[in-house]
Amino acid sequence: MKAARWYKAKDIRVEDVEEPKATGHNVKVKVKACGICGSDLHEFMVGPIFIPVDEPHPISGEKAPIIMGHEFAGEVVEIGEKVTKLKPGDRVAIEPIYAPNKDGEYTDHLYNLSPKLGFHGLSGGGGGFSEYTVVGEHMAHKMPDDLSFEQGALVEPAAVGLHAVRQSNLKAGDTAAVFGAGPIGLMVIDALKAAGASKIYVSEISEARLKKAEQMGAVVIDSSKSDPVEKINEMTDGGVDVSFEVTGIEKVLQQGIHATRAGGEIIVVSIWEDSAAINFNDIVIKEKTIKGIIAYRHIYPAVLELMRDGYFSGDDMITDRIKIDDVVEKGFEVLVKDKSQVKIMVSPE
Repeated sequence: MKAARWYKAKDIRVEDVEEPKATGHNVKVKVKACGICGSDLHEFMVGPIFIPVDEPHPISGEKAPIIMGHEFAGEVVEIGEKVTKLKPGDRVAIEPIYAPNKDGEYTDHLYNLSPKLGFHGLSGGGGGFSEYTVVGEHMAHKMPDDLSFEQGALVEPAAVGLHAVRQSNLKAGDTAAVFGAGPIGLMVIDALKAAGASKIYVSEISEARLKKAEQMGAVVIDSSKSDPVEKINEMTDGGVDVSFEVTGIEKVLQQGIHATRAGGEIIVVSIWEDSAAINFNDIVIKEKTIKGIIAYRHIYPAVLELMRDGYFSGDDMITDRIKIDDVVEKGFEVLVKDKSQVKIMVSPE
């Protein structure tokens, strides 16, 4: 079958690999749609970050070269002999987290915090940039019939946004700021709307992304033309209750800190390529809190229900659709250069 494999930074190859088979508690999925994630882009530009290179991942048992793609949905076409929750023909959205599991279940309640954390499509064992892949039945969530496969592929990034908001101290009626309106930033906006935020401010430099954020109901600030800290403090009389940093850029993190009110909270959602300096007096003297989040846990069913209510819509997120043969030239390389793109969806067919 055809698959896109990561060999090293700037070296992803679409090539023929052996088609996998389902055994035990695993199911084989025919991939229908797979999104390119910001994490994929980091791996393409400067990886490895999550991709195992020197030693095999403890759960997948593989190291580079690995098949990429962790935001995907598809149809179950084969099940292992121990599978009890799924059957061929089921439409599923994949929760790609690798963490300790047994008998078709994650064994740790806080499985996203496992020291063995990895991701299907980043840590070996297969991925969504392929025609077929095999995952544990605990990783495959049945989709409602009224959601498309493209919506199913958006469940993973939506789960990140919803988890970020759930892990924050935001309450209905609070104000929030989102720094960065890429795919995850836009998901955070919708999660904030679902949580009852009274006002959502968004700082971004891409005109196209600002337009999307505005269409979703946010108050937008073009940070290439205005100081978002000054603007937000002025509009909120001292800062928002909670800020979400979704860029992995030191300057933007500083903006998030300074645009948050005394006693407020800054949630760091992004994966970082390098370290960042913080003057902790900005935190200590104002009694602010900084909190990081990684991925999500126990949240896919909630995302699917919110999607049925109109949140996390592909109409807001998907800006292009390509075939797997073009995943580098029309996918990764375009996302590096063109910040008007939000979510590029890849089809293996």
